[in-house]
Amino acid sequence: MTAPPITSRLLDIGWCALVPFAVVAVYLGLGTFAVLLIGEPIIATSVLGTLVVALVGWVRIQRPRWLAHAPAPRPEPQIPHFGWSVLGCAVLAFLAGQSLALWIHITAGSAGFDASNQTRHAAGALATLLLTLVVAPAGEEALFRGLIYPLLRKRVRILTSTLVSAMVFGLLHGNIVQFAGTLPLAVLLALVYERTRALWHCVGLHLGFNLTATLVPAQALGALANPVSAVLLCLAFAGCVVGLYRRVIAGTEPGAVPGAGGEPAMR
Repeated sequence: MTAPPITSRLLDIGWCALVPFAVVAVYLGLGTFAVLLIGEPIIATSVLGTLVVALVGWVRIQRPRWLAHAPAPRPEPQIPHFGWSVLGCAVLAFLAGQSLALWIHITAGSAGFDASNQTRHAAGALATLLLTLVVAPAGEEALFRGLIYPLLRKRVRILTSTLVSAMVFGLLHGNIVQFAGTLPLAVLLALVYERTRALWHCVGLHLGFNLTATLVPAQALGALANPVSAVLLCLAFAGCVVGLYRRVIAGTEPGAVPGAGGEPAMR
């Protein structure tokens, strides 16, 4: 029996709250234990990220149906030039996020962001680079696009799953500066995952984003740290994302369930 519309919506809202809360609560609990056990936050976070990759990878390989959701994506050639659209959106996501983050940091500051930078500096360059360029892209993609997003998609639509997972991704960074800087990236990665169902695309984009943020000094982006640039770049990114979202919608097979017919559900 189909649930009444109001009941169904309440169930959707509950699902959107329960899934991120449960996953993040377990993640933070393991993180707290790792910090207490190891002592060094950066190394503990790296160990935690490796554990997340291993656990989510096991589930996706051994129990693909647990994270499978319909509709399945059509073959890539039916939606040409998707990769170039993604790259264009990725550039705008970086510029929009950095512009907004720098403007917020300059005008309002962020004790949480400053403390995070101090922790990374104290850990040393090697540990920080390992976390930024290896563990964070793999671990965060496994947690958010590999686990939270597909669990949300089992109950709610693409747009809702994208926005909820992106908001949680930003909030987990713990401060307003990184929230603003990573939110556009999280939206883009959710759409890329929906279209490809492959985590390695998301890991690659995440790695490229972090690498660019590491190599490009803040001073080089100083001209963008103002409300006009931030608003214009965010609007440009929003327009790009709307176009990408339409491509994602057009690139799905209605009614097809990933993993059916002996094919693997996820890569």
